[in-house]
Amino acid sequence: MVKDVIDFYYFSGTGNTLLVVKQMQKTFQENGIQVNLHKIEESNPKDVNVEHTIGLGFPIAELSTYNFVWEFIRALPVTDMATEVFMVDTLGGFSGGIVGPVHEIVKKNGYKPIGAKEIVMPLNIFYIQDEETCHEKVQKGLITAGEYALDLINGKSKWGRVPVLSDALYYTSIASLKITESNLNQKLLRLETDNEECRRCGICVRLCPVDNITLEEGKPPEHGFNCEYCLRCTSFCPRGAIPCPCNYKGKTYRAVKAKEFLK
Repeated sequence: MVKDVIDFYYFSGTGNTLLVVKQMQKTFQENGIQVNLHKIEESNPKDVNVEHTIGLGFPIAELSTYNFVWEFIRALPVTDMATEVFMVDTLGGFSGGIVGPVHEIVKKNGYKPIGAKEIVMPLNIFYIQDEETCHEKVQKGLITAGEYALDLINGKSKWGRVPVLSDALYYTSIASLKITESNLNQKLLRLETDNEECRRCGICVRLCPVDNITLEEGKPPEHGFNCEYCLRCTSFCPRGAIPCPCNYKGKTYRAVKAKEFLK
């Protein structure tokens, strides 16, 4: 059962996780629980208040999640207060068992795991669903998110300890394999800006959670070799100037408008 104040730390790539987190926030608040939302990419784990219930929300990426999300979770302060913590992730179909490793990390640091939920939402890579299918998935996901929040309130939620084959498999994602600029992964899957389409608005620079995109006056955005492949830049570019090499027929998916991340 959650406390009267929840600090909900989340990361959302193209908006699915943000929608789920906001739905849970709404349900919590309707039941008299204060919820403070914090973007993981802008948060310092040292500032986490262990006197509050802690929420963790993030998307699944390559059967894992993003490296900076793992770094945040692993750097949560150690507590002897059995601080309650719950997690929610969004995914296109299969997570690979991420709830087990996260459970072990928070448990080892003194937290009390009270719930974990995986919520299916539209894919944002190999995007082939029509808008109606995406809408149906989102609506079903939001219903699940609200029900999960109620279970957390009523002490009915569970956090199963899913066994894993290898901690290393889940503590790293494809993006973590980058070591140098010569890394094959970062070179072959590098996102780049179409100079002719780009209007130098800088939205991609502001959206990148790891500051991998820079913009100099008179030049198109430059993509570095630290990409986490969250697809924010390609999905929210108003000109479609940053094509994703994996997207089906150039289609991109976003669950919210860019302004939701730029607030």
